[in-house]
Amino acid sequence: MLSKIFTTVALAASLASAQTFTACDPTKRDGCPNPKAVGAKPVDVDFRKGANSFFKPADGTSLKYDNGLGAVFSISKETDAPTISSNQYIFFGQVDVTVRAARGVGVVTSFVLQSDDLDEIDWEWLGGDATQVQTNFFSKGCTDTYDRGGFSPVADPVNQFHTYTIKWTPDQLDWIIDGAVVRTLKNTGVAGCAGYPQTPMQIKLGTWVGGRKDAPQGTIDWAGGITDFTDAPFDGYYQSLHIQDYMGGQGATSASEYRYTDRSGTWQSIKVVGGNGGDSDSSSSVKPSSTKSTSAKPTSTKASSTTSHTSTATTLSTKSSSASHSASSSAEHATTSGPSKTSGNGGSATNSASSTVSTGAAPTMVGNMAAVGAAALFGYLAL
Repeated sequence: MLSKIFTTVALAASLASAQTFTACDPTKRDGCPNPKAVGAKPVDVDFRKGANSFFKPADGTSLKYDNGLGAVFSISKETDAPTISSNQYIFFGQVDVTVRAARGVGVVTSFVLQSDDLDEIDWEWLGGDATQVQTNFFSKGCTDTYDRGGFSPVADPVNQFHTYTIKWTPDQLDWIIDGAVVRTLKNTGVAGCAGYPQTPMQIKLGTWVGGRKDAPQGTIDWAGGITDFTDAPFDGYYQSLHIQDYMGGQGATSASEYRYTDRSGTWQSIKVVGGNGGDSDSSSSVKPSSTKSTSAKPTSTKASSTTSHTSTATTLSTKSSSASHSASSSAEHATTSGPSKTSGNGGSATNSASSTVSTGAAPTMVGNMAAVGAAALFGYLAL
């Protein structure tokens, strides 16, 4: 049985690695376009007012907008995966997202920060789990190990709005729910899979189906089972976001874009263009799109109006399948208090940074492996 499990996992991990995608990785190629910066002016997006030009829909994505619930990410069949990505990046910063996850066994709601060199920070919700949310991080797209995920309790995330925050600095990363820190990762300087996410990131929001019939069994198990579409549609609601760009976290007063000066992928090697009184950051002032919003029928459950911008956030991936592997390492249910050995990029590194301040059922080997399958599937969907 174990040999069969390991064979399945090896295949899934291989698929995940093969599907990891970025249009141009500046740590592997020269001439990649500089990521455009959000800049000094915070961005507020209220999807209850309709579409917003700060985000670009992925091909095939069609959203509705409700004046109480916000952007409606709807799934009616296995191949649906509505996703939007920000047109601008933050280089450290804080993102607060008020979201209500999509219900439905096998349905995944995701909020992801992701960089062009595949650093990543995630939140993910399973539609059949009304008790917790998953957190994860990746360094340079590394999927050699799957031990960086965590689970944090949250009250009924599929029927209630909560504000989920990512607060990300050069020294420390906090995952926050309704103002309370549930997990902290410190930048200890380790490399490899356990490395600290540290390069300019897009914001990606979306939903997808982990419980599709052609998914690897590990993915289906992780997602909670096969999705029953006789009960569709399954709607997730992104209500609002507050976005603040720290522009490298070193005192820059403005930024228009970020430039990789070498292939190291370290935050110290990235130049803030237009910083310290340079270029105007007027591009970060975003107005609602002129697209007329379409009223979507709300569910019978009354939505909470939590819109606090104190410190809470959410995530997802779109056409980049790296966000896919985000689901993969979400298997660390128990509180992590000590150093953990993590293999990465040719050697083992001690990751004493990761501290999951949350509780839950202890992960099983099969649970860990199931997450790998989810990574592979989401990578496939994202292409």
